Amino acid sequence: MRVCTTYGSDIPLRKGAEMHEIRLDVFDSIPEGVGRESLITLCGKDISCVPDEFEGLVDVAERNISSKHRIIRSFHDFEKTPDTEGILALLKDGDQEISKGAFKASSFTDLWSILEASRRLGRKHVLLGMGEIGEVTRIRQKILGNEFTFGYEGVSTAPGQLSAEEMENLGDDCFIVGITGHPLSHSKSPVMQEAAMKAAGINGKYLVFDSPDLAHIEEVIRGYDIRGINVTIPYKQEIMDHLDSVSETAQSVGAVNTVINDGGKLKGDNTDVVGIAYALRSAELEGKKVLIMGSGGAARAACHSMKEAGADVSLSGRNAKTLDQLCKDFGAEPFKGTTAGFDIIINCTPIGLVEGEYPTEIDLNGSQTVFDMVYGRDTPLTLMAKKAGCSIAEGGDMLIGQGAESFRLWFGKDADTEIMRRALQ
Repeated sequence: MRVCTTYGSDIPLRKGAEMHEIRLDVFDSIPEGVGRESLITLCGKDISCVPDEFEGLVDVAERNISSKHRIIRSFHDFEKTPDTEGILALLKDGDQEISKGAFKASSFTDLWSILEASRRLGRKHVLLGMGEIGEVTRIRQKILGNEFTFGYEGVSTAPGQLSAEEMENLGDDCFIVGITGHPLSHSKSPVMQEAAMKAAGINGKYLVFDSPDLAHIEEVIRGYDIRGINVTIPYKQEIMDHLDSVSETAQSVGAVNTVINDGGKLKGDNTDVVGIAYALRSAELEGKKVLIMGSGGAARAACHSMKEAGADVSLSGRNAKTLDQLCKDFGAEPFKGTTAGFDIIINCTPIGLVEGEYPTEIDLNGSQTVFDMVYGRDTPLTLMAKKAGCSIAEGGDMLIGQGAESFRLWFGKDADTEIMRRALQ
């Protein structure tokens, strides 16, 4: 990986950097030590500011300037990514040495447009996606055929930039895994998984792919050599249409939360089942009466896990259609009433993250075990459980359990769950 170190403030140049970007809106003058392997970005200044003897590259933005200097023409769009044809139309013309395009990426389709354009451009280029979902374009320099990529020193100069040091440590061939859903601002999976990767000696990055839809997700996973992706709300069912195969567990649950890229074959699995069992590992389940609140993908995983453990399952939910289907699929009974007669209560609804009422009346006593999948905060249910003296299974434990199983599927080794736990704290 060839990393151009860029600076958002006038600080000493980074020692050992292969290439520097000197932005003339940041530096008052060109520092010593800037040579052929460096880039001066004019940022609106006239090219006469560049010394005649400078042998490096000069970024003139969109201007088509004839000069004895080695020229980069760059196009930036901080609002959107054009489609493939739009990118090609911007970058194909001109006698510049390198064409650069940096576009705000917001979806898998944007990432696919950048990748397709890189394959078809036919000239020296740097193509990048700005923003969180665009981070993968900065890491996969070789796949995109980019002449170089950027990493910052001190202060970032563009959305989604990683530090130059981290970029150099990762390199072109690092593992990339991540999570997709919409929205994803609350996810703690990145810090947890990266801690586990570091502990296991795996050189990689866990990225966030917050996309409004799944169009082109399979092309992006294969094209950018992404080892795997966790899938969360609202895509756990829809993702199944984009995969080559689905495990028996995921088929039974009817939802996928983990995608594994096995040499270009995309396999789907459901590790929520393992996560639920992990969260309830200290509870006796066989023969116990379990009430599951909710009827979405998480409730389906809970049904599968509890049935496998030999529990007697009842279901409570507000969506009559999905609740009825869930009962039919798992041979469970719909329930209306209070939680008083159950040994274990599992909340699979988003209540606690969002305002609302539980689908059944909460009536707890100290002998029950309460498991709320909402993690990282007290919820109305957990507050009532604490007051009643119930045993509480932590939603964070489910995250650890399912994350550790995803880790095993991606990397073929066990994750350190204690490292994951400390990372969440």
